Amino acid sequence: MISKEQFQNEIDIIIANAIREDVGDGDHSSLACIPINAKGKAKLLVKDHGVIAGVEFAKQVFAYVDKDLRVETVIGDGNIVKYGDIAFYVEGRSQSILKAERLVLNAMQRMSAIATKTKVFVDLLEGTGTKILDTRKTTPGIRALEKWAVKIGGGENHRFALYDMIMLKDNHIDFAGGVSKAISMTKDYLENTNRDLKIIVEARNLNEIQEILESGGVYRILIDNFNYEDTEKAVELIGDKCLTESSGGINEKTVRKYAECGVDYISSGALTHSVYNMDLSLKAV
Repeated sequence: MISKEQFQNEIDIIIANAIREDVGDGDHSSLACIPINAKGKAKLLVKDHGVIAGVEFAKQVFAYVDKDLRVETVIGDGNIVKYGDIAFYVEGRSQSILKAERLVLNAMQRMSAIATKTKVFVDLLEGTGTKILDTRKTTPGIRALEKWAVKIGGGENHRFALYDMIMLKDNHIDFAGGVSKAISMTKDYLENTNRDLKIIVEARNLNEIQEILESGGVYRILIDNFNYEDTEKAVELIGDKCLTESSGGINEKTVRKYAECGVDYISSGALTHSVYNMDLSLKAV
């Protein structure tokens, strides 16, 4: 996985690019009618229910826009909120609050939706020992925010991107000429480039799982699009030789049953690609 420093760098890039995109050469609406030294206060009002996420990100946005803005947190990331709750207050230059408003709301609405959906899966898996993972099926340009939200909701992050883990999926296997060949070439690549990256390999059937096990050196096997019966067989076959992960169309109705097959992880792209934003607003006090 990427380091804390790399992750923070991604957040910094998101903030800088989003402000560039939204503000351009100036927030002329505010510049036109609000004196530069006017002070104000606003509250983050919750108009929905679920898990709040993005409060810490909002603080970074406000600090980027104006280091003199002061934020008073009332409800922190990861807490359950309901209609009418206030997550925080922000106070300082009115122009600065308005400049940051849209980025804060856009990010927090989406992050809260992702955290809320993740929490649903986490609760469904309670007591099984299976952990829910996100995927790379994220919104281009804001992956760090969406994966941050998954963590806030109690889930786990899969690899961040193509560079921090090897993941051999069906197309890699087919283009390479088979499972064993793909794994062998990967091991050679890692040795020749002096890289220490974990290897995950996708299996489409029990025969491929056996082939992966015979090749060895794999961190986790992705049991992809298996039914319950075959998933149980796969888990038994793999044993403690490596970790296991189920994926492929798993939803709220089926996630518990897949977990009960004994897999270590379940990955779901729906955590980030199929959510409805939480309704939040920033209102002057």
